[in-house]
Amino acid sequence: MNQAFIVTKEHRRFAEFANAVRKEKTIGICHGAAGVGKTNSARRYANWDALEPYITEWGPRGDHDAKFYALANRSRTVFYTPEVLCRPKDLMHDIDYWQIKVGICADQHIHANEPPQRKMGDMTRHVELLIIDEAERLTPTALEMLRDRHDRTHLAMVLIGMPGIDERFRHYPQLYSRLGFSHHYRALGREELLFVLDRHWKRLGRTLDPDDFTDAQAIAAIERITRGNFRLLERLFPQINRVLKINQLDTITDDVIEAAASILVIGN
Repeated sequence: MNQAFIVTKEHRRFAEFANAVRKEKTIGICHGAAGVGKTNSARRYANWDALEPYITEWGPRGDHDAKFYALANRSRTVFYTPEVLCRPKDLMHDIDYWQIKVGICADQHIHANEPPQRKMGDMTRHVELLIIDEAERLTPTALEMLRDRHDRTHLAMVLIGMPGIDERFRHYPQLYSRLGFSHHYRALGREELLFVLDRHWKRLGRTLDPDDFTDAQAIAAIERITRGNFRLLERLFPQINRVLKINQLDTITDDVIEAAASILVIGN
């Protein structure tokens, strides 16, 4: 089930962090447990769910192109996930590719009213931020090449990884000395969990009332099962909807939550 993005406080904190890294033209680290929402926030910030398939297809131009040019110009960001055994040369080639493509889109928006015969300069200058997900996959050589790219072009970078990635980077003093910001992406707190649950209840055509005994039990069950893990929460609700339909139920109870959770593989 394709669900709309929910703007949480953690996402806003990530956007503020990314804006600061971009403004200062530095390197930042974003770390947090698996499933808390780091990747979703980064892709949202870069408008990547829309831009990636558009750039990948890269077909003949049409009237719909303008909205993608505007998205690229708004984010000025490339989102990239290296392969598990990514060679440094391939990494830099891929980053160059995406920088050029995003830069071309941004340039088309900036110069939309100018004649097509104008000279095209270095398109990568329009890209202000590079976000690399799964940064644990980067080899020492790849990290050194990224550090060199940053030094030469002043391209701002955000490296996203699991807890402890900041400690790993301490072993690379040339890179570590250039880190300007570190952001801890946290799991959902109680207040924010209720905010997200309220949206999910509405999507299922129901109203959440934390003061209602049944709803309070359901909230407690979700809180215990997910521990504020955003990814697990997003996986849980399609199963809740499935349990409700199969059993022809109207109310989301703790029993429904437990039945839905039993279908999922849930780690500790």
